[in-house]
Amino acid sequence: MELRISKLCKSYGNGVQALNNITLTIPCGMFGLLGPNGAGKSTLMRTLATLQEADSGSVFLDDIDVLDETDEVRRLLGYLPQDFGVYPKVSAYELLDHFARLKGLSDSKLIIVDEPTAGLDPEERVRFHNLLSDIGHDKIIILSTHMVPDVSDLCANMAVINKGQLLLTGEPLQLIQQAEGLIWQRFVEKDELARFQQEHQVISTRLMCGRTQIHVYSAQNPGRGFESVAPTLEDVYFSTMYHASQRTGV
Repeated sequence: MELRISKLCKSYGNGVQALNNITLTIPCGMFGLLGPNGAGKSTLMRTLATLQEADSGSVFLDDIDVLDETDEVRRLLGYLPQDFGVYPKVSAYELLDHFARLKGLSDSKLIIVDEPTAGLDPEERVRFHNLLSDIGHDKIIILSTHMVPDVSDLCANMAVINKGQLLLTGEPLQLIQQAEGLIWQRFVEKDELARFQQEHQVISTRLMCGRTQIHVYSAQNPGRGFESVAPTLEDVYFSTMYHASQRTGV
């Protein structure tokens, strides 16, 4: 089974282009869709779930036209939206498991989960990961999230989206391997950070024990005090977002 998205576009009345010519092929298994809040992830998920119409483009689940054959798609679909009402005195995991059983996720061929681990404690998060992994061998499961570890832990394929545009697709392990030798780390004082951001491609900063740890993207050693570090999927994500912002100026 395969989900094929071609040149999908969606704009809202306020002028926001939520999806801009999205073309993507999603195979069977766990697929991670990464992006910040407002990137267009939820718009794409609602469109795939037949809850809103696209302006243009096409989506096919094998030979089923997702945008036109909505009743057929819904018979094959399991959908967990980002926002829904809750019952009192029920844990987040119990609620997710309850809705999964009601909807029959284990019988669905296409499963869409939008920010499913937001608000879960660590134990519930692990249990929900196990639930998805357990049912995801012969289905397409799209995990839409802004949490990089969720994609790193679960997904064999992924994409990064921001401002309605597709920035990156691939297998997490291969994308990490492609970043080998390009990520450098050092600690800087707080008052030095602005200078380093001007002089280097600083893709991420993290405050640790009162000092700021920076990760720099560079094909060569950026200078004294830097050390090469093994890249992570977070480095791939942050470098993708950094370079996209440099191209657009945003």
